[in-house]
Amino acid sequence: MSNKQTLVVSAVGIFVCYFYFAILQEKITRGRYGDELQDDGSRGERFTYMLALVGVQCVCNWIFAKALLTITPQPVDGTPKVYYASSALTYLLAMISSNMALRWVAYPMQVVAKAAKPIPVMLLGVVVGRKSYTWKKYLFVLLIVVGVVLFMFNDGKANSGTVLEHESLGQLLLIMSLSMDGLTGAVQERMRAHSAPSAQHMMLAMNGWSAAIVSVGLLATGEGKAFVLFTSRHPQLFTHLTLLALTGALGQLFIFMMVSSFGALACSVVTTTRKFFTVLFSVLFFGNVLCVRQWIGAVLVFCGLFADMFFGRKPQPVKKLAKEKEKSEGVPLTDRQ
Repeated sequence: MSNKQTLVVSAVGIFVCYFYFAILQEKITRGRYGDELQDDGSRGERFTYMLALVGVQCVCNWIFAKALLTITPQPVDGTPKVYYASSALTYLLAMISSNMALRWVAYPMQVVAKAAKPIPVMLLGVVVGRKSYTWKKYLFVLLIVVGVVLFMFNDGKANSGTVLEHESLGQLLLIMSLSMDGLTGAVQERMRAHSAPSAQHMMLAMNGWSAAIVSVGLLATGEGKAFVLFTSRHPQLFTHLTLLALTGALGQLFIFMMVSSFGALACSVVTTTRKFFTVLFSVLFFGNVLCVRQWIGAVLVFCGLFADMFFGRKPQPVKKLAKEKEKSEGVPLTDRQ
């Protein structure tokens, strides 16, 4: 394919895969299975097995990374296992708390909150890593902070078609998820400084360690058995999980195509644009209506993200830029929810 065709195919692939991924994720975490009468008078069982949901995604991502390394072998990875284990734990906690939050907050709130990932990354970079940033970077992150505050501020009025109970708990889980994302980024910076592993090696090791940790949790809590029983009662869940894993893996493939052909910046623009349209899609098709204040907040967040992409980066030597593009530092992990 020509460069133009590759760009179109990659961008459309990312949009389609992650749009459908978002639909499936909201359907699984917010929908109901079956028609049995529940104790609270509602009908249908809620899916509450977040460890199992994250475990399925981690296993599928591990298989995908293994396949990529088989097709395109990378140099031997000399990263200490303790880095991968600690990074996998924070990565896992970020995914679990983010998925759990969907039980109490609307999907657009989750997307906007997770788009604010530069906030904890910068804070931990300053406090822990003693890094310095340009004034533009601080300005753009401040813009994101203001947008998130506007979006998540609770004025006591119902702002969606469905009244969400315990929304504060969901917001607390999102804050925890962002904090874990920041810790994950800090550990990954240590990895890159130590041995600069490729994105494929990072994806393989982190998802492998995460799957192992989840397996222990599923056995210790008994959620694994309950999850199997739930799936046997509602076999359509197996179809939803399979499609979720497939769209996630295909989305990763298109991300790799985009990064390898056009670099990490082009990929970031596409994935960030995708998140904005995911919010719009959720509003139009799932009835998650936003008030004017929330629309302003969402626009500020995404304006801050785009401005940071194009104007907030420090100039780097050509050799260093080429090296970073070749490694595609951690890009496969950036588009998770």
